[in-house]
Amino acid sequence: MNVILDKLKEVLYTVLPITVIVLILHFTLTPLETHLILKFLIGTFLIIIGLSIFLLGVDLGITPIGTAIGSAITKTNRILVVVIVGLLLGFFISAAEPDLHILAGQVDMVTSGHVPKTAIVVVVSVGLGVMIALGLARIVYNVSLRVVFTVMYLIVFILALFASPAFLAISFDACGATTGALTVPFILALALGVSMLKKDSEASERDSFGLVGIASIGAILGVLIMDISSKADEITGALEHHALASESIIGPFIEEVPKITLEVFMALLPILLTLLIFQIFSSGFSRRAFRKVLMGLIFAFVGLVLFLDGVNAGFMDVGSIVGYRVAMLDSKAYILTIGFILGFVTVLAEPAVHVLMHQIEDATSGYIKRGLVMIALSLGIGVAVGLSVLRVLVPGIQLWHYLLPSYIIAIALMYFVPELFIGIAFDSGGVASGPMTATFILAFIQGAAEAVEGANVLVDGFGMIAMVASMPLIALQILGLIYKVKSRREA
Repeated sequence: MNVILDKLKEVLYTVLPITVIVLILHFTLTPLETHLILKFLIGTFLIIIGLSIFLLGVDLGITPIGTAIGSAITKTNRILVVVIVGLLLGFFISAAEPDLHILAGQVDMVTSGHVPKTAIVVVVSVGLGVMIALGLARIVYNVSLRVVFTVMYLIVFILALFASPAFLAISFDACGATTGALTVPFILALALGVSMLKKDSEASERDSFGLVGIASIGAILGVLIMDISSKADEITGALEHHALASESIIGPFIEEVPKITLEVFMALLPILLTLLIFQIFSSGFSRRAFRKVLMGLIFAFVGLVLFLDGVNAGFMDVGSIVGYRVAMLDSKAYILTIGFILGFVTVLAEPAVHVLMHQIEDATSGYIKRGLVMIALSLGIGVAVGLSVLRVLVPGIQLWHYLLPSYIIAIALMYFVPELFIGIAFDSGGVASGPMTATFILAFIQGAAEAVEGANVLVDGFGMIAMVASMPLIALQILGLIYKVKSRREA
C-alpha cells in the first residue's frame, strides 16, 4: 500500500503544476467552456491514477525482467547472443512506450493519416533495438562513449542534410519521446545487468550509464531513414480537435477505451512472451518472483490503458486549445512567458529527474549538489520550451538553427569532462522529456503553431521535445566540468 501511495505522490508532483497553470489561465487569460475544463479534469485524474499504477507495474515487472535478462545474456559470453537479445528487447520495449505512442498519434492526426502511427512506432522501435544491441556490445568491448557519440551524431547530421524539415523535427522528438517512463528503467536495468559482471567496479559504474543516450540515437536514425527513403516532402498538417467535436463529457473517454486496450495489449504481449521464453529456457525467476513479475505486467497494462485514455480523450486537446488561445492574444509576451514557465515547472516536478539528481550526487561524493542540478535543468528546459515558442512566432527560425549548435557544443564538451558525466548527460535527455512534455506541452506548442500566421503545425509544432532532450546534454556536462575543476583544486 505504501508503494502505491509513493507512486501516487510522485505522479501528483508531475501532473499538478500543469493542472494549476491551466486553471489559472482558465480564470484569467483564456476562459474554457465548462465541458472542456471538465474533460481536462477527468483526463488529469485518469493520468494520475493510470501513471501511478503503470510505474508500479514497471518497478514490479519490467525492471526485474531487464536486469535478469541483461545478466543472463552476458553470462553466456557470446557477443552474438547479447546483440540479438538486445535488438529484440529494444524493439519490444520501445513499441510499448506510452510517450512514443502519444507522439506517433499526434503525427498521425496532424498529417491526417499520411504518416501512420504504426509506421512511426515500428521504425523508431527498430532503430532503438539496433542501437541497444550496439550499446550492449560497446559495454562488452569497452569502447569509449566519446567515440560512439561522436561517430553516431556525425551520421545523424549527415542524414539530416537530406531530410525534410517536418521529419527532422519528428525524428529528434522521437529521440526524447521513446526514452520515457517504460523504456528508461528497462534500458538502465539492462545496462546494469551487463555492466555488473565486470570485475572493475569503477568501469562497471561508468558503463551502467550511456545506454539510454545511445538507444535514443536509433529513434532519430529510424525516422530520418524512413523520410529519405519515402520522399514525403509534400505532406502538410493541421490540427483536429477530435474529442472536442461534441459537448459530451464522459462519451469520448468511453469511446477511446476499446481501441486503447487493444493497442496496449499488443504492445505488452511481446514482453510477456519474452518473460515466458526466458522462464522456460533458463533458471529464470523463482515461483514467487515470477508471480510478482506477472502481477507487475498486469499493473502496467491497466495503468497504461487509463493513462492513454486520459491523454487522448481531453488532456491533450485542452493543451492545444490553450496554446491556440494564448497565441491569439495581442501580446506575444504571454505565450513566451507561459512556455518558459511550463518548461521550468515540468522538469522541476519530473520524478525521474530526482532519481538522476541522486545518482549525480552519489557519483560525485556530494561535490555537485542536487539543488545545483535542479536549477541547471529547470532553467535549461524552460529556455528550451521558450525557444520552441519563439520558433513558432518567427518563421525564419528553423529547428536546425538550435539543434546543430547545441549538439556541436555537447560533443565538444565530451572531450573535457569525466566519462561518467558523458553517460549521465546523454541519458538525462530522455529523463527530462517525460510524460507531461510529450502530452500537454507538445499539444500547447502545436496549438500555438495553428494560431500563428505563417507557422506550419507539422514543421513548427514538432521539435519541442527535441529541444528539451538536448538541453541536459550541455547543462550536465558543464556540471561535470565544474566537478573536474573542483576535484583538481582539492587534489
